[in-house]
Amino acid sequence: MFVGLFASAVIAQAPDAHVGVWKLNPAKSKYEPGPSPKSGTSRWEVVAAGIKVTSEDVLADGTTRHWESTANYDGKDYPVTGNSPNGDTLARTRVDARTIKTISKKGGKVTTTQTSVVAPDGKTRTVTTTGVNAAGQKVHNIAVYEKQ
Repeated sequence: MFVGLFASAVIAQAPDAHVGVWKLNPAKSKYEPGPSPKSGTSRWEVVAAGIKVTSEDVLADGTTRHWESTANYDGKDYPVTGNSPNGDTLARTRVDARTIKTISKKGGKVTTTQTSVVAPDGKTRTVTTTGVNAAGQKVHNIAVYEKQ
């Protein structure tokens, strides 16, 4: 019984595969509707209130976007600050050790669903986004990030 409890505690304390700094690889990514950003960086870090994510993008036209959120993987809505293209709140859940699902909302209405998967080697993260953007267009993006 002790061994079972110890194993459970070790699994519960396993590091989050998403934590770290990730840079977008535009050449390996696909944005519908396009174009893809020129660059993007997201920083995932553990803080007292949960997981803080800070995102910075340079769009194809040279404009920038910056947004942040701090959330737990409990499926509850948390505020997003800055100019996120997906909404003003998000809810995250852990699917498995390498997969996170995020549902974004604007004014309480679901806009996008994202599935973020870290590769088994921990070097890449693929984020698939579906839903509707701020312009009302259907979105199907596959963004590939590389760990820094």
